[in-house]
Amino acid sequence: MMMMVKTILAYSAMLIYLVMTYCFFSAWLDFFLQDKEMNSAQRSFSGIILVVASLLWPIVVPFAYLELLKFHKKHKRFIDILINKSDSSIYE
Repeated sequence: MMMMVKTILAYSAMLIYLVMTYCFFSAWLDFFLQDKEMNSAQRSFSGIILVVASLLWPIVVPFAYLELLKFHKKHKRFIDILINKSDSSIYE
């Protein structure tokens, strides 16, 4: 019985990992395809990075989130101005 539970947990973890890999890959691929300024060498290198980052998402995502927090902290004043400006335009 315990072996079956471990097997189910292992398969569930693999399934979650693969589903999240697909989700990250498809989202990052959309950003990748929208960039029209890359040349073919940059596009090839970025494609490799896209695949590697998608496979290693448990490592990449926390670091990307930390970078996002650092960016937000650095530009907080401007972000707050933009948010307040968009909020005030809603009520006009």
